[in-house]
Amino acid sequence: MEAIEHPALFMIPNFLPFLPGRFVPDHVTMAWLVMLVLGTLAYLAQRGLREVPGPLQNLMEVTIEMFHGLIDGVIGHHGRRYLPLIGALGLFILFSNLLGLIPGMKSPTANINTTAGLAVVTFFAYHTIGVREVGALTYFKHFLGPVGELPKPLLIIMGPIMIPVFFFVEVIGHLSRPVSLTIRLFGNIFGEDAVILFLFFLAPLIAPLPMMGLAIFTSVVQTLVWVMLSTIYIAGAVEAAHHEGH
Repeated sequence: MEAIEHPALFMIPNFLPFLPGRFVPDHVTMAWLVMLVLGTLAYLAQRGLREVPGPLQNLMEVTIEMFHGLIDGVIGHHGRRYLPLIGALGLFILFSNLLGLIPGMKSPTANINTTAGLAVVTFFAYHTIGVREVGALTYFKHFLGPVGELPKPLLIIMGPIMIPVFFFVEVIGHLSRPVSLTIRLFGNIFGEDAVILFLFFLAPLIAPLPMMGLAIFTSVVQTLVWVMLSTIYIAGAVEAAHHEGH
């Protein structure tokens, strides 16, 4: 329960005299901090755009090119329009994962509420993309699996039995995706933060150092896993939408 109900760091005052102020949980505060840092970096990078890029602009351009390479390889060149979604998720998760390695800070992604929120955004985003491609009825037709491709006589005979089965399997498969994303990211980040804190109390000068390197590696890997899976889900939705559309 401590992982879900983190203590509040500060309280937002309420200007109505008959209502108390609201305490803000620390994972929400840390998430705001990550968004503030990312927003500041984006503003500074775009404000000082030059033909000969400086260090910050160069770093941003390299980051965007990395996302473009991933998107082109999984979705195709036309998938670059989804860069704002995929890039925002990836950078937020990466900075959130690494934030917990700074003394006095906590990773927002070490709280299951944060990872669940990110998973829900990913879940609805790729379905929205699929619906926008060809329309709701055509897109959700792929939830019937191969039943929709059966000849009409077989569809009339076998449809009442097979359609509910394939629809149930597809729904369970899609619902398992946000659950898997939520638990995987939360478990890894919460576990590494807990281990580092435990080792810090055992050997505060020696033990945390190699663990910090491993934690940085794990944070990057978990970000790549989330970004890759999100891109694959979007690619699957787009491909299914075009298939059903044809």
